Amino acid sequence: MKIISDAFAEGRPIPARHTCDGLGISPPLRWSGAPPGTKGFALICDDPDVPSGNWVHWVIYGLPAAMTGLPENHPATDRLPNGARQGITDFNCTGYGGPCPPPGEPHRYFFRVYALDTDLKLGSCVRKVDLLQAMRGHVLAEGSLMGVY
Repeated sequence: MKIISDAFAEGRPIPARHTCDGLGISPPLRWSGAPPGTKGFALICDDPDVPSGNWVHWVIYGLPAAMTGLPENHPATDRLPNGARQGITDFNCTGYGGPCPPPGEPHRYFFRVYALDTDLKLGSCVRKVDLLQAMRGHVLAEGSLMGVY
């Protein structure tokens, strides 16, 4: 699978408007190449460059199989009109939390979309670890887009 953004290219800087130094709104994302049998998608955005080893910026699951992307400034609500749900980030809230690294070297931010062979039936307050466990054995394909900030 392939995931792209109109806001930044692979390995390039994420614009400030999508970070804590700007509006902190989610970037637009599009994906393609989902395999046959895809029943839904999940998305995780995280930063592996924090001293603790990982910081989760976005968790979404239950995205319908017909979806091919997310708009800029995606709402931060738990339940979305299309039935999808947003989990809890390491900011202890739902929705996208933009990059906000400490001064120093740039951090990498990975936006990963997963094509799943099942429609995950998960409740509220799901964190990345819970989502990864629920997806185990159900990932048909994965795409990744990395930006820096």
